[in-house]
Amino acid sequence: MVAAPELISPKSSRVSAARRLAKRNFRGKERLFLAEGPQAVREAAAYAGTGDTLVELFATVEAAERYADIVGEARAAGARVHLADEDVIADISTTVTPQGLVGVCRFLDTPFDDILAAKPKLVAVLAHVRDPGNAGTVLRCADAAGADAVVLTDASVDLYNPKCVRASVGSLFHLPVAVGVPVERAVQGLKDAGVRILAADGSGEDDLDDELDKGTMGTPSAWVFGNEAWGLPEETRALADAVVRVPIHGRAESLNLATAAAVCLYASARAQRAAGGCRSVTPS
Repeated sequence: MVAAPELISPKSSRVSAARRLAKRNFRGKERLFLAEGPQAVREAAAYAGTGDTLVELFATVEAAERYADIVGEARAAGARVHLADEDVIADISTTVTPQGLVGVCRFLDTPFDDILAAKPKLVAVLAHVRDPGNAGTVLRCADAAGADAVVLTDASVDLYNPKCVRASVGSLFHLPVAVGVPVERAVQGLKDAGVRILAADGSGEDDLDDELDKGTMGTPSAWVFGNEAWGLPEETRALADAVVRVPIHGRAESLNLATAAAVCLYASARAQRAAGGCRSVTPS
C-alpha cells in the first residue's frame, strides 16, 4: 500500500518550481521541462543519455499504485519521487485530464555537429514549424520511420513545449534532436555530410512517386518540412536538391504537415532498406 501524499499543498516550493516549467522562459533558464503521462515518464526513466534525465516525479497515490513499475524505474534512475494529491497534479499538469504522473526532466537536445558526425542516413528538418502538436507528431513519425535525427530550426517551435512533448508520445527520448539551428546551416551541414536535401512542398516540381520510380530515394536524405499554413519560403526551397510534392490521387485538397511528413519519411526509409539502398536489409 502506498503511503499518504507527502505534498499536500499546491503552494509547496517543489510544486511551484515544477508549475513554472509550463513557461518557455523558465524552461530555458532552468534547462528543465515537463513530461506528462505514463509513456513519457517511462521513456524518461529509461533514457540512455546522461543517466540522470528524470529529476523528479510527481504522482497521485492511485497512479503510483497503478504504475508501480514506472515509479520503481524512476526511483532506480535516481529521480526524487513525490506522492501528491490530485489538486497538486492538476496544478502542475498542462492537460485537461491529467493521468496522475508528471516528470521533471533535464534538457536532452543534441548539438547539431554531433548529429553530423554520426553520418545520418535519414533526417527530418522542421523549418518554420510553429505548432507544437505538429512538431511533436513529426518527431514521432521520424522515430517510427527509423530516422537518425530531427533538427528544429531557430524559426521553429520550442522542442520542450508541453504539447510538443506530449505529441511525441515518448519519441523525444528515442532519437537525437538538435534545436535552434539556422536553416541555412542545417542544410549546408547536411549537404557537406553527403546527405541529399529534399524539400517537401505541395507545389514541388518533383513527384514523390516519380522519385521512387527513378530509384533516387535510396541515398542518405534529409526532408525539410515547412510552416503549417504557408509551407516553405522560396529562399528555403532554393537550398534543396529537389522540391518534392506528395501526389494527391483522390479529391483531397492537401495533406496536413504530420501526414505528409509520415509519407515522405516512410518513402525514404523503404527505399533505403531496399536492395541497393544505403541501409542494410538485414536487422542489426
